[in-house]
Amino acid sequence: MIEYKCPCCGGAIEFSPTSQKLKCPYCDTEFETNTLIELSQSDSAQAQDDMTWSEPSKEVIPDDSGLLSFICNSCGGEIITDENTAATKCPYCSNPVVMTGRLSGALKPDYIIPFKLDKNAAMDALRRHVSNKRLLPKVFKDENHIKEIKGIYVPFWLFDAEADADVNYTATRVRAWSDTRFNYTETSYYSVARSASVGFERIPVDGSSKMPDDLMESLEPYDFTQAVDFNTAYLAGYLADKYDVSSDDSKQRANERIKSTTKQEIRNTVHGYATVIESGGSVRLKNSSLKYALYPVWHLTTDWNGQKYTFAMNGQTGKFVGDLPVDKSAYTKWLLGVAAIASAAAFAALTLFSLI
Repeated sequence: MIEYKCPCCGGAIEFSPTSQKLKCPYCDTEFETNTLIELSQSDSAQAQDDMTWSEPSKEVIPDDSGLLSFICNSCGGEIITDENTAATKCPYCSNPVVMTGRLSGALKPDYIIPFKLDKNAAMDALRRHVSNKRLLPKVFKDENHIKEIKGIYVPFWLFDAEADADVNYTATRVRAWSDTRFNYTETSYYSVARSASVGFERIPVDGSSKMPDDLMESLEPYDFTQAVDFNTAYLAGYLADKYDVSSDDSKQRANERIKSTTKQEIRNTVHGYATVIESGGSVRLKNSSLKYALYPVWHLTTDWNGQKYTFAMNGQTGKFVGDLPVDKSAYTKWLLGVAAIASAAAFAALTLFSLI
């Protein structure tokens, strides 16, 4: 269990999205990530020769409930987490804690995209999200309804592959003409075949069962050019989960995304027909590979009228998603207004037709 301490004042250090450095919230001293890691490793090496008696932090499994117990190095408080939590905060002293054993060996991510936006940015995004929504209940806009805001590093499997595809379509072209007696329509049928190869890089599939796949996919895309090699220092001050959905279990979702995208790209090459219906085909993968990464997400929840609403923001780009409640009274008025406009338009058209 790692806690990064400030060499100046001893306070717990957190990663700052603004400066992209580790920053002490107590004395405002900033440190380069690699510099502090080297210092921490140096201190650890020196501590091996320290003869001071102390009880080391220990990890125990109290029962078969899936919960684990840790002792906070700062205050001695006991931290209870589930087996998939990799970074959290001590509930007693609020010091950030990283469970390094959860992110080692096969569980160690290959990459991490550090947070670029902080909690204030997430709050601002929520305000913009609920502003100018005519059908949103006014009371819902009160910030006091926000129940929880968490910065979480969500585990993602990243799939690379090349897809070879053959797709067949049945298409039609329609020709219409008239003479003095009849109207004619001629429909011609065609068999259309397409073959293509499409390359895919880093298709993300959410590796956490806690996060809905559709919510996480709504936050895409992430800019992978800003990804760095994984280092636990980036987790300081945030929550993090290790994957609990295996890469094998994630392959089906990756295959669905690859197949859907490949067929859509091929379909976009078929032009000049009145109708186009897919009649068969196949998609085959080759040169596939897999990586494991942590992506930054701000997770916001609120309760209103006994119902829970969840929002999420891409911690790198600021893209914000989430469902909102509807004011039934306002919706009814809006619906009646639309119906009134449609009726007025229909009446005007009927009057115009009568005058012709």
